[in-house]
Amino acid sequence: MSFNIGLSGIRAANIDLEVTGNNISNASTIGFKESRTEFGDIYANSLFGSGSFEVGDGVRVADVAQIFDQGNLAYTENELDMAISGEGFFIIEDAGELNYTRDGTFGLDDNGFVINNTGGTVQGFGADENNNIVGVLTDLRISTDNIPPQQTGRVDWILNLDASLEAPLVTPFDATDASTYNSATSVTLYDALGVSHTLTQYFVQNTAAAGSSQWQSYSFIDGVAVNPDAMGNAIPNILDFDTTGNLIAVDGVAGGTTFAITNWTPPEATDAAIGDLIIDYRGTTQFGSDFGVTDVEQNGFATGRLSGLEIDAEGIIFARFTNGQSSIIGQVALAEFTNTQGLEPVGNNSWAQTFRSGEPNVGAPGSAALGLINSGALEESNTDLTEQLVQLIIAQRNYQANSKTVETADQVTQTIINIR
Repeated sequence: MSFNIGLSGIRAANIDLEVTGNNISNASTIGFKESRTEFGDIYANSLFGSGSFEVGDGVRVADVAQIFDQGNLAYTENELDMAISGEGFFIIEDAGELNYTRDGTFGLDDNGFVINNTGGTVQGFGADENNNIVGVLTDLRISTDNIPPQQTGRVDWILNLDASLEAPLVTPFDATDASTYNSATSVTLYDALGVSHTLTQYFVQNTAAAGSSQWQSYSFIDGVAVNPDAMGNAIPNILDFDTTGNLIAVDGVAGGTTFAITNWTPPEATDAAIGDLIIDYRGTTQFGSDFGVTDVEQNGFATGRLSGLEIDAEGIIFARFTNGQSSIIGQVALAEFTNTQGLEPVGNNSWAQTFRSGEPNVGAPGSAALGLINSGALEESNTDLTEQLVQLIIAQRNYQANSKTVETADQVTQTIINIR
C-alpha cells in the first residue's frame, strides 16, 4: 500500500510541476491566465464504512483551475490592440465556432475584417448609415474603401450685419467693385462629384427701405450669379430686421430665414446636378458692431480615404477620413459567464463554452458586469514569476519526498523478504 501512496504523490507532484512550468513558460503570453493545481486526498470506503485506523490511499489531483485575475496593461501604438479592464471576454469566430479570449492583439485582414493573430474574426455590433449601433452580433469590418462625396444641400450662416453702415454711394451693385457693397463672405461647397466650389455672398445696406432695417444679399458661385434675371444679372434676396436687430423676414416672408438657389448645375457635373441649395440665415442679426461670421456650416464633402481609427471605452469604433468626416464603424462585443471556471481551454489564449460555464451573456463594454475597453493596450499574463518559481521548488520537494516514500517502502519490503 505504501507503494501506491507514494506513486499517487509522485503523479500529483508531477502534474503540479507541469502546471507550474506551463505558467512560467507563458509569463509573457498576452491574455494568458495562470492555473493552479488543486489536490484531494483518497480514502477507500467499504460498504460498512472506514475503520478507526484508516490511513488513506494517497492523493489525487482534484482540478487544475485557472485564475482569471486581471493582468497588467501594456500600452502599444496600435489602435486596434485592445485590453479589457474588468470582467468579460472578446468573442472570436473561428471556423464557424465561437471562442472567447482576453488577448486583444487585433489587426485587419485584406478585406478589412478585424482579426486576431490566428485569423479568427472579432465579433461586435454593426452600425447603420445614421451612426446608430445595431444590436446584432456580426463580424467587425472596417472598410478601407474611399467614401463617396456628398453634394452640399444646405448652408447655415449666422452673421452680424453692421447697423451703423450706410448704403454704398456707388451704384448699381457690381461684384468686382468693392465700393458697391458693404460686406462679403465666402464658403466652400461641393457638387455631386465631390468637386469644390466657392459660394460668395455680398451684402448691401438698403437705406431707402421704409420701416425696419433692410439689407440686400447677392449670391455668386464661382463668380457666377445665382437665380439671375433674363439678362443674367444678379437678383438680390431681401433680409428684413426689426428695431432690436433680429431677422424677421427673408424675401418678404414673415418669419422666414431661408431662400433656395435653384439654377446651379456645375459645368463638370451636368449629369449630376446638385439641385436646390438652401441658404439659411437663422440667428443672423443687425447690431451696431463690425460685420462678422459667427458660424457657417455646410453639409457637403469631397471623397475621403480612411485616415485613422479611435476606439472609446465602450468599444465604439470611430473612423476618421481625409475629407474631415467621421463615422461609427461598429462596437466591440464582450461576453461573460456565470462560471468562468467551467470554460474549456482550447489553446491560443482562448476558451470555449461548456455545460459547466453556462450560456454567455453578450453585451456592450460597460454594460451589466462587463468591463471597459482600453484601446492601444494589451493585457499581460497574470503569472507572477516570483510566486511560480517558489511553487516550482515546492512541487520539486513534493516529488522528491514522495520518491523517498517509494524508496523506503522498497527497503522495508526488501527487509521482509530477507528474513529467514
